[in-house]
Amino acid sequence: MANGGPVEHGFPHLETVREAVTALYRRLSYDTVRTFSASVAPVDVAFCDTDDLYLGTQRVARELVRHYRLPDARMIVSFREMTHAANVELTAGPEYFVELNDRFRTHRRDIGAALAHEVMHVYLHRLDLAFPGTRANEILTDTATTYLGAGWLLLDAYREDAASSQKLGYLTPEEFGYVLAKRALLFGEDPSVWFTSPQAYTAYGRGLARARRDERQPPLTAAGWAGRRRYARDRRHAQDAGARGAAADGVPYAFTARAPGQLRVAFDCPTCHQRIGVPVRGRVRARCGLCRTVLECDT
Repeated sequence: MANGGPVEHGFPHLETVREAVTALYRRLSYDTVRTFSASVAPVDVAFCDTDDLYLGTQRVARELVRHYRLPDARMIVSFREMTHAANVELTAGPEYFVELNDRFRTHRRDIGAALAHEVMHVYLHRLDLAFPGTRANEILTDTATTYLGAGWLLLDAYREDAASSQKLGYLTPEEFGYVLAKRALLFGEDPSVWFTSPQAYTAYGRGLARARRDERQPPLTAAGWAGRRRYARDRRHAQDAGARGAAADGVPYAFTARAPGQLRVAFDCPTCHQRIGVPVRGRVRARCGLCRTVLECDT
């Protein structure tokens, strides 16, 4: 939790974020991901200053348990002084003990954001889905929280001005915006209507621009003129070289040849980031086997 300190910006964890989205689809399946088409509603996690601290916290925790479909999980929430925003003790259940930073006693509107991350830890624990290393695993948790409909709370908890700052989670604000935009493009949502933080709007806009770039990379037909021109040049070189060393630096695709005259191109699915391979033969329609996205390609 950045509390008055510097907030990291940009997309330094983008590779791990994309790996996390792929891991979610592989572990949950397309059908299960689609069951999270509705995000947590603001009214369900609203917290008034006049609400009882403990009763209100338990109410929000129960709502997040319901959203993640963990009906046999019970969150026992307490507050204490600590460096991080929150912590959860992962056990066999059904009771899980969550500790929240004492800061949230007076910053109650952000309790939902902190709990969204901690309850997701329980969800991933039950799925037996984890990344090696604390940082990568926390990035997985932030990504899963956001992609499955509760992460807009984490982005909305980001506030920064000349005198103070607050940010929850391990992703940068722009990375939260990126994952939120990926979800919005998938389900046709507009999460920006739920933001109360002005800085969240800006971060979401930058994340949305980055997410849309994923859908405009060659060999997709939506690629721009410059990308298409470079792709044509790289394809020509791959054909001339028989696809030896045909993965150019800084491009999202790579050419291979199973046999002379049988050139293929591999690229990431713009939705789930699984690697897809298609033959190089002009216009091709491909379907991702993981997320079922239909891709129009010009190979």
